[in-house]
Amino acid sequence: MSGDFGPDDPRAEEFADDMIDEGIDPASESPDAGEVVSGEIVDEDSEVALLARVERERDEYLDALRRLQAEFDNYRKRTARQQTDLLARATESLIERLLPVLDALDLAVAHAAPTEDGEPDGLAGALTQIGTMAHDTLAKEGLERIAETEVEFDPTIHDAVAHVPSEDDSPGHLIDDVLRPGYRLRDRVLRPAMVRVRG
Repeated sequence: MSGDFGPDDPRAEEFADDMIDEGIDPASESPDAGEVVSGEIVDEDSEVALLARVERERDEYLDALRRLQAEFDNYRKRTARQQTDLLARATESLIERLLPVLDALDLAVAHAAPTEDGEPDGLAGALTQIGTMAHDTLAKEGLERIAETEVEFDPTIHDAVAHVPSEDDSPGHLIDDVLRPGYRLRDRVLRPAMVRVRG
């Protein structure tokens, strides 16, 4: 094309003469469809195809981003749930190891010698306070003591180790005495209460 040469280039005239010899008018020359002019594509079909390809790639990247975001949200939720479960199991394990300590405190308070006026002596009073503080602290963590008497026997929270006949022949089995208290942490029984059943 004549636009490829500078205005003072002698080759421009030769190129124009060659075009005239071939029957082409250099002044009326216009790019055909699909021809590259100054590095730009003038084919409309190519532009539409390029636009469609870019839109398709955009949609693919957007879908991939959405999938990645959903996977990250699921990962975050799963990690939070695992951390909560791990903390709950650690708390449960620690409390289970503390149950014998609570039993020892209860026995020490029960066997402390009272003074002459029937009040517990200084040591028994101190043990009672320590036991109360320990039970209150663990209750805040969700620990519940199972030590009620005169309630219906429930095999899910009671472990019957002794039986006495009922005096009034009442139906059912009631807890006559709690030999060792049981404990429940939230909805799970850590240790059933060891009881004597009447009925």
